[in-house]
Amino acid sequence: MDDNYELFKKDVYSLTKIDLNAYKERQMKRRIDTLITKHNYKTYSDFVGGLKTNKDLFKEFVNYLTINVSEFYRNPEQWKYLEEKVIPDLISKFGHGIKIWSAACSTGDEPYSLVMLLSKFLPLNQINILATDIDDQVIAKAKTGIYKSQSISALPEEFKKKYFTEIAPDAFQISEDIKRCVTFKKHNLLKDDYPRDYHMIVCRNVLIYFTDEAKQEIYKKYHNSLVKDGVLFVGSTEQITNYRDLDFSSPKSFFYVKN
Repeated sequence: MDDNYELFKKDVYSLTKIDLNAYKERQMKRRIDTLITKHNYKTYSDFVGGLKTNKDLFKEFVNYLTINVSEFYRNPEQWKYLEEKVIPDLISKFGHGIKIWSAACSTGDEPYSLVMLLSKFLPLNQINILATDIDDQVIAKAKTGIYKSQSISALPEEFKKKYFTEIAPDAFQISEDIKRCVTFKKHNLLKDDYPRDYHMIVCRNVLIYFTDEAKQEIYKKYHNSLVKDGVLFVGSTEQITNYRDLDFSSPKSFFYVKN
């Protein structure tokens, strides 16, 4: 492998608008080197040439960079707190039209989980989740709404029975009623403008891959996106240690309320 990784990062940004400077370098470089070796390229510049001419390689690369690991109701105890405390509080403060953004939503497991949970409090026609991701492929997969049993294993049985149909061995289709409640859009957390006036933002198990500087910038933007008393819900490896400096309070680990 040639050692001009700095030039490679610039080339990747011009091709994908993904800024590799915002990711932890050792971890990301190791992942990229593995992919380049797998496809038998010898240098970064050769690989960039391949990205420009091979559409399938380009799609695989973007998918590989964006590290898509997701499942329904990941960390069920946190979803229990969401159900018992967070959602009731938001509805009592802001009414039935609460706005929720599922950022870096991957294959849709999280926004669809949110819809199912909200259905215990609101009719489906009053629920609309914004779900965004940088990767077109995972958004396309999310829109199809077909999942393996492993993805839905942590879901409460009531939701599995009510909202999923087994359409083939180990292939479960989510109901159209749930899909209609989610609006999927492409969004780059590092580059694009953030939506405003949200009552809750869910962004879990994504920022662990970013540098501390990039994380702080994103947390500030999330703070600006939330209304006062809005809630940021992060992943179980992503506690924000300086949340007070960012003008959040934290009633419970992984949940941050805008002051």
